[in-house]
Amino acid sequence: MDAERTILHVDMNCFYASVEMAERPELRGKPVIVGGNEESRHGIVLTASYPAKRRGVKTAMTLWQARRACPDAIVVPPRYGLYASYSRKARQIYNQYTDLVEPFGLDEAWLDVTNSVHLAGGDALLVAREISERMPAELGCPVSVGVSWNKIFAKFGSDYQKPDGLTVVTPHNMYEIVWPSPVRDLLYVGPATERKLHGLGIFTIGQLACADEYAIRRSLGKMGTVVQCFARGHDNAPVRVFEPGAGDIVHEVKGVGNGITTPFDVEDAVTARQVIWLMGESVAQRLRAQGLAARTVCAWGRDFSTLASRSRQTTLERPTQLTGEICSTAARLLCDDWDFAHGEKLRSVGVHTSNLTPASTYMQLDLFGNEERRQRALDLDRTTDALRARFGNHAVRRLSELSDSRLAGLDPERDNVVHPVSYFA
Repeated sequence: MDAERTILHVDMNCFYASVEMAERPELRGKPVIVGGNEESRHGIVLTASYPAKRRGVKTAMTLWQARRACPDAIVVPPRYGLYASYSRKARQIYNQYTDLVEPFGLDEAWLDVTNSVHLAGGDALLVAREISERMPAELGCPVSVGVSWNKIFAKFGSDYQKPDGLTVVTPHNMYEIVWPSPVRDLLYVGPATERKLHGLGIFTIGQLACADEYAIRRSLGKMGTVVQCFARGHDNAPVRVFEPGAGDIVHEVKGVGNGITTPFDVEDAVTARQVIWLMGESVAQRLRAQGLAARTVCAWGRDFSTLASRSRQTTLERPTQLTGEICSTAARLLCDDWDFAHGEKLRSVGVHTSNLTPASTYMQLDLFGNEERRQRALDLDRTTDALRARFGNHAVRRLSELSDSRLAGLDPERDNVVHPVSYFA
């Protein structure tokens, strides 16, 4: 590498499936799908092994579609706690090469080895090969590794050759490796951005890099400038150090949310409120665990028949981490936006909070409000959190969950993970 920095991006291939095969060696070499319950609607493909992918199974495909594509697939339920433990073990390996490790989800991480690569004789490729050999040997999880002078091209390199790939992107070979690739292979170029770029006659990363800057900004706004800089290799974002006490999230958290594909059709406002409270309660629990309070609450739903999503949000007068305030606000937003009386049904629902501040921040008290009531509610929430932390999330449950057997098995705090913070945080 002849650039100023040396960045590695390590991607654990088919992570959930790899962990299941590491725990159950009899699954190796077989079409394995990690997903929900096939007998309920709570079932999509979270990840699949390569034998299953070669048969046409794709991430986010419904389980019945996956079963049709691969009849002999072995479907196993997700075990997020197990995956998190493997993710921590992976970081323990990474930390043996550098203390600059930034997780990007459970299965990916950037490593800045600029100041430590001399320990391997100054050869970044040797470090990448050693990590790619150690991961399957010690954890049973194969990886792809990208090496470059910036984070964007390092991630491109880990995606370039899968599985078990190792790709080095330099300022010299980027024109042969990166630029001929489709624009969708660039981080943060999603389907909508790709369609807009195609409308401008831009199909490759190289074409994006060389395009007229004004036309890109006019079509895509500020994000157009960002992805064009990415295409040119102009990315100076540092590898942000992982904070062990932050619950796998760096401190620049922008939002906390949770959503679920319901195992049944939500056909009435009462059930919608029950489900939204279930989601909102886990969001409030996570806010308190991270010492945060939110001013903006958003509720969203996905229509059963069209799969179209709708969302509404509101900004509160003051930040909150109270379960009752977050859930009641989200329930009102959701129920006001869906017409159950005229046959609208929900397939998925969720709650998201943003505009976050530290809960310890001083704020003006409401002279006409009931601060004593809010403090009692917070004390109750914290007591409930402590009981759930010690005895499990079902140790304390709401009557609405117990009164509807369809909700009895749902545990949003256990069955969901917090997604990685934005690259731009």
